Amino acid sequence: MQKDNITIAPSIMCADLCNLEESVREIEREGLETLHIDIIDGSYSPSMPLGIETVKQLRKITDMNFDVHIMSTNNEYFIQEMLNIGVQQISFHEETSTHIDRFIQLIKKHDTKVGLALNPATPLTVLDYVLPQCDTVLLMLINPGFATDKNEKQVSYAVKKVEDLYRLIKEKGLETSIEVDGRVSLETIPSLVRAGADTLVAGSTSLFLPNESLAENKRVMEAAILEGLYKEVN
Repeated sequence: MQKDNITIAPSIMCADLCNLEESVREIEREGLETLHIDIIDGSYSPSMPLGIETVKQLRKITDMNFDVHIMSTNNEYFIQEMLNIGVQQISFHEETSTHIDRFIQLIKKHDTKVGLALNPATPLTVLDYVLPQCDTVLLMLINPGFATDKNEKQVSYAVKKVEDLYRLIKEKGLETSIEVDGRVSLETIPSLVRAGADTLVAGSTSLFLPNESLAENKRVMEAAILEGLYKEVN
């Protein structure tokens, strides 16, 4: 594994949505610096956890890095709204983008990091020409927007896809980040990190596991990360 610096990005939609400010304060107290924010339009997938106005209010109360994942059939509208708010990274989906290069340039000209998100079954070949322009590739490991379906499991080829992307990035001599999202659990973290993932979207199967404190879940997550970084597989 190439990187010791693994980012834990708490998914705010998995926090207490009735007490968002306190949820953010608790995350800050644990020293986490990145907040993963899903923007879903209800059309791309059947979920709408946070609205634009909510993100605006969150921006006022914290200096955390906002890592925004847009799941929409109208990417340009939401990209512009997030740029107006002032977020640090925006990922949008290849599958709903006719003008990928235009969106990349729109984000970059605002000095914001750009990520391209791929659904589980989307092949890495769609990255052939745009990978050098991406700061991040966000690999969905479940179908986006269906996280509330507890029967939705991580795809069986999750680790292989991370390995293949890591190999592609290194072959091109790039330093593109690999972000993974979807059932990034305490059980799957070691293998995902070992495969090359360096940003973990932490949700209901890791940082926000019920019956344990955020601090305890973070401690166990960090142990799983270390296992992935340093434990050899026989």
